[in-house]
Amino acid sequence: MTLSPTFVPFTPWTTLEGYADLLRQIAALHLVGAVAPIQLAIRLLVTAESALLELPDVGARLGPFDGASLTWPWRHEDPRVDALQAAVMRLVGRMSGASRFDVFAALLELVRGVVRPASDRVPGSDPGRTPGLTPPT
Repeated sequence: MTLSPTFVPFTPWTTLEGYADLLRQIAALHLVGAVAPIQLAIRLLVTAESALLELPDVGARLGPFDGASLTWPWRHEDPRVDALQAAVMRLVGRMSGASRFDVFAALLELVRGVVRPASDRVPGSDPGRTPGLTPPT
């Protein structure tokens, strides 16, 4: 049996690290050739009657209803995740004729430019939110 995995990797709960982990797992499971590159660019659609509308963390991120697409556009709380999704979609579109392996390699490079590898992070640290002191000069 040939697997053809599908994903919705960009949701309101996606993190940069989580997306990088998804790519690592696909590689570790030797599924790169089985995954269509567009599957790594898909963004969750919140439809007109979606049960997701009942979740406060989703409702806070919604824009006005788009009658043309019948969806509620949403923004991630971390704008870097939205930027990554847009960049992934552009890359996948530009490389539409390339092999899945070449697209995957390009995605890894893109993600490396956005997400620091887990081995580079100090456990429990968050440099973006940790206050620091600057000694007087």
